[in-house]
Amino acid sequence: MAIAALVLGIISIILAIIPFCSIFSVLPAIVGLILGIIDLVKKKKNGGKKGMSITGIVLSGIAIVIMTVWLVASMGIMFYNDEVLIDSLDMYGALY
Repeated sequence: MAIAALVLGIISIILAIIPFCSIFSVLPAIVGLILGIIDLVKKKKNGGKKGMSITGIVLSGIAIVIMTVWLVASMGIMFYNDEVLIDSLDMYGALY
């Protein structure tokens, strides 16, 4: 499970960095986060190496943060451009 969490974390961080593909990083990031946490809890009980589980959790968390930043930024740009468009149409009398 640690390997799956690590691979999903890497995939989700790569998808999160790409601006218009960042929405596709949500599912692998959440699955990687869940798998990493489950594996970390199992290894805490059994006493195993936790490095890959922690790395998968961290990468998935970073991907979720990056995706959220891209989403908020793109929504802000869309709303800003929408207001500019309405103002320019109103200025030229196209809204009447």
